[in-house]
Amino acid sequence: MISSSLVPIRRRLALLACHLVVALVALVVIGGATRVMEAGLACPDWPLCYGSFLPGRQMNVQVFLEWFHRLDAFVVGMALVVQLAVAWWWRRQLPGWFLPLSALLLVLVLAQGGLGALTVLQLLPSGVVTAHLALALTLLALVSGSSQLLLAPIELRAFELKASSDQVSHGSRFEAAPLWWRCLAALSLLAVVSQCLLGGRMATSWAAQRCLEAGQSCQWLHWHRSAATPVAICVLGFVAIALLAGGWARRQWPLLLGLAALVSTQITLGVLTLRLGLSQPAVTVAHQLVASLLVALLAALLCRRQTCLSPGPLPVVLDPSILEPAHG
Repeated sequence: MISSSLVPIRRRLALLACHLVVALVALVVIGGATRVMEAGLACPDWPLCYGSFLPGRQMNVQVFLEWFHRLDAFVVGMALVVQLAVAWWWRRQLPGWFLPLSALLLVLVLAQGGLGALTVLQLLPSGVVTAHLALALTLLALVSGSSQLLLAPIELRAFELKASSDQVSHGSRFEAAPLWWRCLAALSLLAVVSQCLLGGRMATSWAAQRCLEAGQSCQWLHWHRSAATPVAICVLGFVAIALLAGGWARRQWPLLLGLAALVSTQITLGVLTLRLGLSQPAVTVAHQLVASLLVALLAALLCRRQTCLSPGPLPVVLDPSILEPAHG
């Protein structure tokens, strides 16, 4: 039996997760823009900025980037607190995995705030900044994946309500994607995240600038460029295999083609960034934006579920208030 209150609460939580994905992508991109614009220490104190919530006299582009980055992180944290409260209140009508995941996400965002404080108080150490990025990408992947798992029952309900009369003897159910799909999606996600962290380590140590300007610390740039090709082959291979497999996998072609487009765009932006000698911050920030979108999309594809038909009657929702007594 499908509870009538289950679909609305899951729909709202799925909508919240989708908004959180957008906020987390913005958080990663603004963090990257803060580094590119050398604004990581624009606010010398933490958690306030120049001793106030909204600095007025000191406000400029760099201060605004750092201040807005913290504001976005605060909004994400508050949203996760609300999500945890809702998950606990509706715990009996939500999947068993959702409450522990909500608690884990809140713990991760608190740790993320702690790492953010260390980046300021310890004057932007490269290792801490890279860990800050790693935790942000982890949050992004978890929230994006959970949004797909929350949306599955909504799609199931819509499918059942629209079932044609010749299918009334069959029910529909959602199953995990094929094993090969999950393995390839997980491998692609791991490869993209690793490449992001390698690029983050290169950026936070200013290795690319030193290599292009003075020929120093070029190993980081070499590793990042060398890893780009196998990562792209891994993701594009996943897309090609899914399209050739047919069936449910091929029906995901809009997302798969979007994934291929993001990879192509990322390669172009990476080449353009080096050709311009890192002189155009907008290109560098766009490179980071596409990277975060790749992580979010791959996590969503990893957790995507397929619709299957199984023998058995459709589940019926019974409302006691509309039942009438029957007399013999």
